[in-house]
Formats: sequence, C-alpha cells, structure tokens
Amino acid sequence: MNRRRWVALAIAAGLFFVAGLTQGVQKPQKQEETTETLKGINQWLYGSNELGKTVLTDGDESEQILRLSVEGTIADGGSGGLFSSAGYDHQLFLEELQAAQEDDHIKGILLEVNSPGGGVYESAEIAKELAKIKELGIPLYVSMKQMAASGGYYISAAADKIFATDETVTGSIGVIMSGTNYAGLFEKLGIEDTTIKSGALKDIGSSTRQPTAEDKKVLQAYVDNAFGRFVKVVAQGRGMSEEKVRKIADGRIYDGSQALENGLVDAIGFPDDALAALQKEQDLEDAQVVEYTTDTTGFASSWFGMKLAEAQGLRQSDSNRMLQLVESLGTPASPKPLYYYGGE
Repeated sequence: MNRRRWVALAIAAGLFFVAGLTQGVQKPQKQEETTETLKGINQWLYGSNELGKTVLTDGDESEQILRLSVEGTIADGGSGGLFSSAGYDHQLFLEELQAAQEDDHIKGILLEVNSPGGGVYESAEIAKELAKIKELGIPLYVSMKQMAASGGYYISAAADKIFATDETVTGSIGVIMSGTNYAGLFEKLGIEDTTIKSGALKDIGSSTRQPTAEDKKVLQAYVDNAFGRFVKVVAQGRGMSEEKVRKIADGRIYDGSQALENGLVDAIGFPDDALAALQKEQDLEDAQVVEYTTDTTGFASSWFGMKLAEAQGLRQSDSNRMLQLVESLGTPASPKPLYYYGGE
C-alpha cells in the first residue's frame, strides 16, 4: 500500500473518531452482525465480508473444483471473517460450506485437513454441512496433511475418497474429557470446599472435591454416548460395521499406512494426488480449481486497522476471542467432551 493511501486511511480513521465523539459512543455490534457485508466507508477501509472466489488453476468456469481447508483446532473462537486471525475460523468455514451448497458451478470439492480435532459440537456442525453437500451429488475428496486425528478424522470420514501420506497422524477415534482435581492439595493446605448445591450431581466434575462413583458413572455415560455417535459416523462413512470400527477405535493414532491397512483411508498421497484423482475419476479434468476468499484491504489486517475495527464493534478483541475459544473447548474447572488428540 502506497504512502498516499495510508495518509487517506489515517484521515478517514480520524473522521471516524471525531464522529464517535460528536454522536456518542456506539454500542458494539452483536457478533452475528459483524459477518454482514460491510458498506460505505467501512467497505472502503476494510473490504467486504462477502465471499468471493480466487482461481487457483484456470479451466472451465462452469465446472469448478472447490478447495477447502481446515487448518488447526476445530473450535469456535467467534466469527472473524474479514478480521479473522491466522488459524481456523469456524464460522467462516461454515459459511463456505453453505455457499458451496448454493453454487451451481461447484462440481467437486477437495477438503484439505490438518487438525488434531476439537469440539464435539463444532465437528458435528461441519459433518452436517458436508452431508448436505453429498446429498447434492457433489463428490467430496479429502486430503489429510500432517494430522487429521479425532475430530479431524470425524469430519473426513464421510468423504468419497480419503488420501493420507505415510507421515500423516490420523485415527485417535474417541472422546476425551480432561479435568484436574485439587481436593488432595486443598486438604493438605486446610482449604475446605463449602459448595452449596440443590442436588448431589449439580457440581459434577468439580475440581475441589473427590469425584464420587456416581459422578464417574454419569460422566462416563455422557462420554460413551458421544463416542457412539463418532463410531456411527465412521461406520457409515467407511462402509464398516460398528463392531469393526470399535475394534480399531480405542483412541490410538495411526500413520497413513496403518490407516490404509485398517480401512480408514483409501490411498496414500499428497493434496496434488488427491486433486488429480478427483479430476480424473469424476471427469473434471477441464474444471477450474477455485477457493473462497474475502475481499480485504491491507488496512484491515494492519494493527491500526484491527484496533479501529474493535472500537467500532466490527472485530472481537484478541482477549475476547481467546476467552470464547477457551469456553468452546472447556477448562479444567468446566471440562467438555472433545473429539481431540492430545487432551486439552
């Protein structure tokens, strides 16, 4: 960005602050409102939240292969969109999946996965949208990169074809709910838990008292139910019996070769191999390869641009985003079941 544009942006930003002072401090917009297309001077400053397409490989634009990517922990850290930080943006990814369902030009999807998994709910949201895509008859190929474990495998299981490299870490089919208990330490320090509750299980999972047999029973049943749903997803996606899935779903990880032997993937290869197979096997060799992008300016990703967007309520602060991410994954004091490799 040249010097003149930076000066113009600085002037515009100054006008925003002056307007804010003269009109009163505006209340931050609700998070769901920040995903709307920006208009007027905001659009000039930041760009647009509206999804557009970038052509990766030229070809017949009436037949397009859409490249999607899940990179990082599958958790909802808030809708970033135009102002998203590096890493996985759950709401933006859901928007991309929904846009693909309404796009008549999309004739195939290559989903690249590099994730240790994450939230049970978020993984299910993705699987639901991918199921809708498959119902439309759009072939879905998955390329597992460094890691596609637990929730990363959950969202991959329904694909028409799954590729992994020999070095890919995958599997870890299961559910984990991690917590930390300080009751023994508190007893040594003379600290007493004085929780008052309406029922014996109201503080289930508490870190300040020893878990009872009933606590463990209830939590285990909860985790088992989530595991059962995971098993069904794998069984349906891979054409296996649930009994066979359970034999290989003890939480262990597999490399690509082991996953191939156990029927969890279909072929060994990298993303370009998966793309070549999708093109050849689905008669899409002349198709244009595209990906969704947002129309953003350099100012939107600059430090000053992000701070100005926060002041306008268009962007979550980094601290709020981190808090939402922590809440999404749970804490030692309030653990949540996760499709996640490596615990919390």
